[in-house]
Amino acid sequence: MPVIVASDLDRTLIYSAAALALTTPDARAPRLLCVEVHESKPLCYMTETAAQLLTELGDEAVFVPTTTRTRKQYQRINLPGPQPTYAICANGGHILVDGESDRDWHARVLARLADECAPLSEVQEHLLRTADPVWVRKHRVAEDLFAYLVVERELLSEEWVKELAVWAENRGWTVSLQGRKIYAVPKPLTKSAAMREVARRTGAELTLAAGDSLLDADLLLAADRSWRPGHGELADADWTAPAVRALPERGVLAGERIVREFLRTVRSPR
Repeated sequence: MPVIVASDLDRTLIYSAAALALTTPDARAPRLLCVEVHESKPLCYMTETAAQLLTELGDEAVFVPTTTRTRKQYQRINLPGPQPTYAICANGGHILVDGESDRDWHARVLARLADECAPLSEVQEHLLRTADPVWVRKHRVAEDLFAYLVVERELLSEEWVKELAVWAENRGWTVSLQGRKIYAVPKPLTKSAAMREVARRTGAELTLAAGDSLLDADLLLAADRSWRPGHGELADADWTAPAVRALPERGVLAGERIVREFLRTVRSPR
């Protein structure tokens, strides 16, 4: 019976230069492997050790990259190891099977969103009307499923974020602040639902997960065993749960530790 490993990517397994959080002297820093290039420039990294461990993990479990990224953004990433059969994109809005979106799953997601929460257009209008151009750099819509802003974090009004969260809650949406991005996502659009679907299709007997943000909380709770790094929204809130292990490592070394924990668990007798 297979084991599913559903892991968030950004700031969980892969890290931009700004998120590496390296604290050792330069001469002792870990060797890094670039796993994403955007506009001909290196963008995201993992340690070479993490890359080797992930390659081993891909041979021993069903590794499922699980991300809020759009399909196009996900496809820029070149992870080491076997090509994943399944990937979860757009926070669960798409399940990719051998690189192609599963149409039946996507149709089910759209039906739930129509039934259970306010339309995307209403959220877009609210963001455009209330967000201050002083700190907003970009307005974006992802896969016609959710919206996000790219902001100047040091200028961002925390009070506005709190007010947005209350406004969104009353309309069936949730808000997450991750680095320089503020996400507004429909509550039914979850990574956990997509992970359960992949588990059903594969007949998995054990599910493992990792993530760092509020949008990962449902995924961590749904898995049999989960890990979160020592940075990110969940760490800032000191969030945990009985089956979730809070790791002390921060930055790219947390990503290495997470893959090591995945592999150790997969190899442990059950």
